[in-house]
Amino acid sequence: MVLIALTPSDRAVGIKLVGVIVGSLSSGGGELSFLGLTHYYGPFSLAAWGSGTGGAGLIGAGLYVLMTTWIGFTVKDSLLASAFLPLIMLLGFFAILPHGPLKLTEQTKDYDALPASDADESETVDDVPSTAVSSSLLGPEIGSTRSSSKTPTFASNLRRARSLFIPYMLPLLLVYIAEYTINQGVAPTLLFPLGETPFAAYRDFYPTYALLYQVGVFIARSSTPFFRIHNLYLPSILQIVNLVLLILHSLYNWIPSVWLVFGVIFWEGLLGGAVYVNTFAEIMESVPEREREFSLGATSVSDSGGICVAGFAGMVLEVFLCNWQVQRERNWCKQL
Repeated sequence: MVLIALTPSDRAVGIKLVGVIVGSLSSGGGELSFLGLTHYYGPFSLAAWGSGTGGAGLIGAGLYVLMTTWIGFTVKDSLLASAFLPLIMLLGFFAILPHGPLKLTEQTKDYDALPASDADESETVDDVPSTAVSSSLLGPEIGSTRSSSKTPTFASNLRRARSLFIPYMLPLLLVYIAEYTINQGVAPTLLFPLGETPFAAYRDFYPTYALLYQVGVFIARSSTPFFRIHNLYLPSILQIVNLVLLILHSLYNWIPSVWLVFGVIFWEGLLGGAVYVNTFAEIMESVPEREREFSLGATSVSDSGGICVAGFAGMVLEVFLCNWQVQRERNWCKQL
């Protein structure tokens, strides 16, 4: 964030892209690590993770709209004012997160559980110190953190990941390709005459779409304690339908009001957030315990892969749609 903010506008755009790459590396590495850690804290920690990531997107988009559109800060000042936020991660992990389950894992990861016949029958759950129980967010099952000392090979990990592709990775991949193609390639061209909208400038459309999308994501990612989706392909297909509808509007201007587009963008966020959190909830419920940590981390590659594919598609699609509109005397995408 600091690198992007402090790079002068007359310098090569490549320097700013390095900042984007560093941000993406930290985001992907954080998601991979923290999703795996939810295995040690029980199913509700996954709901907390989903709600937290949804809230982060909502707050991030909301802050940007607040500072740039409502308060009038420059992009540089907005980024610098927000650059301290990643430091909260250090506080959250080292000062707030209970480390009891992780320490228990470190102590037992090199050992396999004793057969039931060899275990001391006098040792019961009641003998576990209360501090160990209270330090776990949900008190995961005793022995849930034990794992084999055998180190898996790359080939074995590839086989394990392959078994996750159809039930979990593919629907997550599809929904992310569709929604980020909308966000990066289609949304910048979903414009209307300013007199028909609540905006004073064309640059205000995109941050508002981003904010509505994040509201939908936040609601959906916070929903698993109350509502579950087990058929992951249904919302993925509906997201593809959203993509087709919005591309058709960008081409033929058939949706009569920007408020209807607002609704579609909000629905897009609901579908994307629902597939994300329900995919990992299904893994927590269905995948064998000793495979769960690996499965959570491996499946998280799908959303990053979907965003990457959508990024390349959006580079082509946005230019095509904008040029199409300009040729038909709708040159709003060329204006600020």
